[in-house]
Amino acid sequence: MPDRDLSDLARRRLAALKEFSDLGAGFKIAALDLELRGAGNLLGGQQSGHIDAVGFELYTTMLERTVRELKGEIREEAPETQLNLGLNIRIPVDYIKEENQRLRIYKRVAEVESESQLADVAAELDDRYGHPPTAVQNLLEYAALKLASQRIGVAQIERRREAVSIRFTETAAVDPDRLARFVASEPGRLFTPAGVLKFSLTEKQPEQVLARLKALLEQLAGEQQAVA
Repeated sequence: MPDRDLSDLARRRLAALKEFSDLGAGFKIAALDLELRGAGNLLGGQQSGHIDAVGFELYTTMLERTVRELKGEIREEAPETQLNLGLNIRIPVDYIKEENQRLRIYKRVAEVESESQLADVAAELDDRYGHPPTAVQNLLEYAALKLASQRIGVAQIERRREAVSIRFTETAAVDPDRLARFVASEPGRLFTPAGVLKFSLTEKQPEQVLARLKALLEQLAGEQQAVA
């Protein structure tokens, strides 16, 4: 088929095939195709055609796990924390224009295992692309919240409008007295026998939501002062 008959998207996919010809290229091509087409929310009914933080993370995790299984690699994985926050934390195209580079940054952020690694990613972004815009700063704060959740022992955080639920693991490092005081401090707050904390969060802006949730987890774990 002559090149002129190919769509712009098809030509970009062919360019990806030419670039990614090494071992493990299947994952890179599939993930780049996800960036080109848009992922939507893989866990819900909506397919909006945009990368959703949870959807993209789930997609790449499944692909990497499959690649390891096919290669015969066995690795014990730490329990994953699921964050369903309904926030826009995509990397703007006008900040990182090249699709492959945006994909690599998404993947690096998803793979950080410590605050120092996250700081390295932030420093690289600032050095290579300039000061990160608000959306990218929110992406980094999202990763910081996930690190805190995994450290403390949170299985899932879900936010739907003002309603927030945090599901703790059985071994969560949460101070029972601090948790009880938080629940009793405001009507409507609830901690269920299944280990789920339910409360309202009035903050609307992504940076406010992320900061409030991270501060609350650290408070309940005894890592900082109380949050109202």
